[in-house]
Amino acid sequence: MKTIKNPFVTVGYVSEEYFCDRKDETIRLIDEVTNGNNLVLISTRRMGKTGLIRHSFLQKELDSKYYTFFVDIYATKSLRDFTFALSKVIVESLQSFGKKALKEFIRTVKSLQPGITFDISGTPSFNLSLGDIQAPEATLDEIFSYLSAADKPCIVAIDEFQQIISYPENNTEAVLRTHIQHCNNARFIFAGSQRHVLGNIFLGAARPFYQSASMMYLDSIALPEYIRFAQDHFSQHRKTIDAGVIEAAYIQFEGITWYIQKALHVLFNAVSEGDNCSLNLLPEAIQTIIGSYEYAYVETLFRLPVKQKELLIAIAKEGKTTEPTSGAFVKKYKLSSASSVQAALKGLLEKDFITREQDVYRVYDLFLAAWLNINY
Repeated sequence: MKTIKNPFVTVGYVSEEYFCDRKDETIRLIDEVTNGNNLVLISTRRMGKTGLIRHSFLQKELDSKYYTFFVDIYATKSLRDFTFALSKVIVESLQSFGKKALKEFIRTVKSLQPGITFDISGTPSFNLSLGDIQAPEATLDEIFSYLSAADKPCIVAIDEFQQIISYPENNTEAVLRTHIQHCNNARFIFAGSQRHVLGNIFLGAARPFYQSASMMYLDSIALPEYIRFAQDHFSQHRKTIDAGVIEAAYIQFEGITWYIQKALHVLFNAVSEGDNCSLNLLPEAIQTIIGSYEYAYVETLFRLPVKQKELLIAIAKEGKTTEPTSGAFVKKYKLSSASSVQAALKGLLEKDFITREQDVYRVYDLFLAAWLNINY
């Protein structure tokens, strides 16, 4: 098992040792896909969807019995982007299963054959560029033909699935739904962070994906589990941490996994072997984190239109709001008018500076929110 110096991982998934709890969620996810269901996995960003999926893929129920593929489509802008991202992930993932598995994919997906080569030792190279996907729907047909005929059942996790509704191709939902519906050898996990958008895709009666998957919401890890996890790791390195420190970080960052991990990562580094981490170290740790991002935050504000900047600061100071266009909110933060706030709100949502969940608006980056509160 891989050992790392700091047990509070903030990038990627390392191993079960550094993964906090999610026992029930792991069981539920595995049960859904192994019992023939597709699954929609929804949570606030940075709550740990990716970690949960990768953790589940490595469990004995899935690890050797399924081909597992994880594709993040957040940066995709079209069906061609989607097809390219999916094909690249499949090729890279199949490498670990050996040449036979990879060659079967190449044999089936004929349109990609010229861009995948093997060196003298048999190591494959993915030499395709986006422009090589000349006919996305035809290549997608071939990819799904491979998934349907693969010698093991497949699980395909698609992160930020809501991105497909922004594609210029108006039929993307219908195209994907048709392929998925007829692909009996694969199950799909549709993960995303925009609850209302994913809800519309899978619960809207007029939409192609209507009631085609089970729904699962990923909430915060329970505080007692986080306390146990953190204290155990401090203890393993002959350090201690007060439960109140973990609780304070948990409350400040609303139980969102990545922010808590980031704070604990810095706190762990700040405490020497044999010493205790007490509550007075938490503000300094948070200041260290937001200080490391300060240049980026200053640059971000500089590039924002004035009215968007003013609204971003107002929402950060408010913490959360359900009525940013109300007269009371506009007056409290000396904003121009409800109409200008509405326009600024649209711009901030499109740029992902703020999020909206169940009609509650807040600054997406909680460290940015903390920095804004300190500096404005």
